[in-house]
Formats: sequence, C-alpha cells, structure tokens
Amino acid sequence: MQQVNIFQAKQTFSALIEQIESGQEEEIIIARNNKPVARITPLVQKPPVILGIAKGQFEVPDDIDKHNDEIAEMFEAL
Repeated sequence: MQQVNIFQAKQTFSALIEQIESGQEEEIIIARNNKPVARITPLVQKPPVILGIAKGQFEVPDDIDKHNDEIAEMFEAL
C-alpha cells in the first residue's frame, strides 16, 4: 500500500492510475497533512479463492498416480 499527499497525487495522477491498473499497487491512499482521506482501488476486484468449491463434483480414481514415473521421465527429457 502506497500513501501520497494530495499535491503529489495531483502531479502524478496518471502514474498512480497506471500502478493500480497494472496490479503494481492494490490500493493507494491519498492523505492531507499525513491523514488518510481517500483511497484509489481498482474497480474490478480479483475473485476470492474459494477452497473446496468443487467438493463432491468428481471422483479421483484409485490409480491416479499410476503414470507418475512416466510423466517425470517426460519432464526430465526436456
């Protein structure tokens, strides 16, 4: 999180927006006399990671690890 004063925000507004758009910063705080007064955040938020969302929707076969050695050899050949 980055904090900038109002004067600096006016002077570098485009650069601040680019930082938000590129994901370099998730949030930028605008301060007046070192007191936070506003926040710049992206409009599109990253979706939350939901663990277990597919629970019960498929079955893992008993022999899922059957070909692990073959797959490892393929990667080692690269």
